[in-house]
Amino acid sequence: MTEEKAALRTALFARRKAVHGDAARDAAANARLLAMIGEAEGRIVSGFRPIRTEIDPTEAMTTLHEAGARLCVPVIEAKGAPLRFREWAPGAAMERGEFGAEVPASGAWLEPEILVVPLLGWDRAGRRLGYGGGFYDRTLARLRAKGPAQAIGFAYAAQEVSAVPAGPEDERLDAIATETESLEIAR
Repeated sequence: MTEEKAALRTALFARRKAVHGDAARDAAANARLLAMIGEAEGRIVSGFRPIRTEIDPTEAMTTLHEAGARLCVPVIEAKGAPLRFREWAPGAAMERGEFGAEVPASGAWLEPEILVVPLLGWDRAGRRLGYGGGFYDRTLARLRAKGPAQAIGFAYAAQEVSAVPAGPEDERLDAIATETESLEIAR
């Protein structure tokens, strides 16, 4: 399965790059993401700081912050470990983390109830293809063992594939938000 995933990653990087950078597409996806999250006040939501050609959730994150949500972003602390989440607000001092992602330079550690998850590819069964480190799989397994944790994949529609190869350690998404649709995954 590793070779199959590697080949798919190469194709999906190209597909994502081809649609990246369209402000109208990003705005539509952010609006769908906000609608999917719904009432924000008092909730803890993990977004992410985009790297490479990932879709940018900053517009939605800023709106959620203004609506009273506590926002956080993932921090990679060690290979093979789950992610931790540091509080983020618009204008927060940032520094470079692993893989070049920006992370808050300081702030409280939070446990999100909703995770906005970046990805390379997704399918309608809620399977996602990431970069191969397994960080979100370990994190979702840990959070879901404690209680409800909703994972919303945030991507371009062009990143959809018919089936993402998955193993038993791969955690499924609960929903997907793209510029063209909001998809709830049946469990």
